[in-house]
Amino acid sequence: MDFWKTILSKLQENKRVYLLCVIDSKGSSPGRIGFKMMVTNDGFLFGSIGGGLMEHNLVEEAKQLLQKGDESILFKQQVHSKNAEENSGLLCSGEQTIVFHPLNSKHINDIQRIIECLIQNNKGSLILSPTLFKFSSELTDTQFISKIENSEKWIYKEQIAYKNTLYIIGGGHVGFACSKLFHSLDFHIIVFDNRANLNTFDANIYAHEKHIIDYAHIQEYINKKNSYIAIMTSKYTDDKMILSKLLRNNYKFIGLLSSKSKLKKLYQNLESEGFTKNELEKVYAPIGIPIHSQTPDEIAVSIAAQIIKLKSS
Repeated sequence: MDFWKTILSKLQENKRVYLLCVIDSKGSSPGRIGFKMMVTNDGFLFGSIGGGLMEHNLVEEAKQLLQKGDESILFKQQVHSKNAEENSGLLCSGEQTIVFHPLNSKHINDIQRIIECLIQNNKGSLILSPTLFKFSSELTDTQFISKIENSEKWIYKEQIAYKNTLYIIGGGHVGFACSKLFHSLDFHIIVFDNRANLNTFDANIYAHEKHIIDYAHIQEYINKKNSYIAIMTSKYTDDKMILSKLLRNNYKFIGLLSSKSKLKKLYQNLESEGFTKNELEKVYAPIGIPIHSQTPDEIAVSIAAQIIKLKSS
């Protein structure tokens, strides 16, 4: 969302902007479909379309066009091979297609609608073509649709939405650190706690939603089956109750912040209440990859690495 907010800010300052968007990619191309970058006439840059010499050259071209006042929609096919007739300067043996789309004040309404869609965690579609930049409330069947016949006949559609929701149960120091990190990873973040006047909860500006709730009703607040859940409360009894409420639901990820000794006791108690070993094995606990993390920020990194690995598999 920061990307679109930055574009909006620049347009409201009457800056001229080029949106560079990867609309197709093949092989080992560093810029994957959906990668975006903005270039303004005052030289401001935000985002990436893959980096390296290829990105540098395209950015310089966009700057020159902006300085000239040119607002052409450009179509660029980059081949990353030294044997290609028009190679990009990269040797990664992939291909990517990038469009330069000029943005000005007439696009402000569509960009505001994109931002509102993300804030409200709704869904819509960004549509690009040789003649069009549009945000539509109609949904695409997949995240990306790219149909290319030639440089003058192509259309690109991208579903705009927070792709993943992370529920953080426990608004303490680790919950705060996770909110900050996952916010930068474009997750929709919802934080729960059962304590009022908790400073880390109140100071959390990174969560999209924050709720003080009774953990006994936690399952009523998590209604998205394909979601990620990180449990990190301040009490063993809360951890146990929350797990017992959520364990038999079909979530993408349930992780628990816990010491191994506390975890052993918790699992023993849950087994005595009828939960099976197979059910308990679904829990990622202790949460995070084992990197000997100590501080809240380090723990957040270990949790993010674990979730990203699962999400990308």
